[in-house]
Amino acid sequence: QVRLVESGGGLVQTGGSLRLSCEASGRALDNYAMGWFRQALGKERELVAVIRWSGSGIYYSPSVKGRFTISSDNALRKVYLQMNSLKPEDTAVYYCNADPLAGDISGGFWGQGTQVTVSS
Repeated sequence: QVRLVESGGGLVQTGGSLRLSCEASGRALDNYAMGWFRQALGKERELVAVIRWSGSGIYYSPSVKGRFTISSDNALRKVYLQMNSLKPEDTAVYYCNADPLAGDISGGFWGQGTQVTVSS
């Protein structure tokens, strides 16, 4: 089994920064892509960024490209999402995902989510 635990969410003003962390435990995820998704109130869950443990295969949603950076630390089994220049529309619950198919919202393993709130 796989357990994903997110941390680092909180309340920040427009233009501020936050760094989310996702720690993976359980069986090996060498062939998995690690993704960050988010779900705003009343909206569908959407892909924010994805990376493979090798550091390859990085993808960003157009809405966050240039502001967010995804990275991984294989030794610590952690994936990070550095979020800069935050906007109110970035407010959402952010989820960590592990799936063999990068960016696949329909399956894989999920964390419990961490709330990010950006005030205007």
